[in-house]
Amino acid sequence: MAVKEDRPILVVDDDAKIVRLVRAYLEREGYRVIGATDGRAALSAIELERPALIVLDLMLPEIDGLSVVRSIRAAADDTPVIILSARGTTADRISGLASGADDYLAKPFSPAELVLRVGRVLARSRPAREAPSGDTARIGSTEPIVHGQLVVDPGRHTVTLAGRDVALTAVEFRLLLSLLEADGRVLTRDQLLDAIYGQDAEGVLERTIDVHVGRLRDKLDDMAAEPRFVATVRGVGYRSTAPPLAAPVTAGPPGPAASSGR
Repeated sequence: MAVKEDRPILVVDDDAKIVRLVRAYLEREGYRVIGATDGRAALSAIELERPALIVLDLMLPEIDGLSVVRSIRAAADDTPVIILSARGTTADRISGLASGADDYLAKPFSPAELVLRVGRVLARSRPAREAPSGDTARIGSTEPIVHGQLVVDPGRHTVTLAGRDVALTAVEFRLLLSLLEADGRVLTRDQLLDAIYGQDAEGVLERTIDVHVGRLRDKLDDMAAEPRFVATVRGVGYRSTAPPLAAPVTAGPPGPAASSGR
């Protein structure tokens, strides 16, 4: 069977049995898998191996899972992360996503469902130019979108703000792109969930969108009270703000009157 990814999947859990179980299911589907049993070893493996995706437990020795996610995102690393944890409350899920995870699966779990989620998260994380045709059609145009000092390039999967690169996760990128492409129209949370997660939207909490919007605003130095890019429409959802108008060109002082030549 051909290897599905050039880079490995990193599975991090202090229970060696779970690491072996997840490894067996992923390798059966053609993925290359490496493992780690504590947070410090996970960070070392991330630095050395540059995994394509990380399956991460939260309750880890040395460094806990949430701290691992925060370290990854603080380094502007957009490697997809799926949290796999016995902490399955709504508050736990929100906390995990707020830390920068792309997906969250509670234990006890179905290994087959985890494999399915790995495939879908990997597909969402690929740049638009590499995405399957169905995803590309859903994203829309590949022409750059300019919103004041913000430039979103779907073709290159890049975002710049005032000339500096902004590192967004795949979910944050799709969220921002969906809002900008709507051109000021209000999108409900359900519509945004569908735009971001597609077939995976079923079962994802609506509040997940609020978490992703909060993280997106932080990265864009945007404020909910005075939004430059993403505005909240209370009780409905979100929309992009109107781009700032270009400064008017003012005429200079009148020059000397032209000679009539007479």
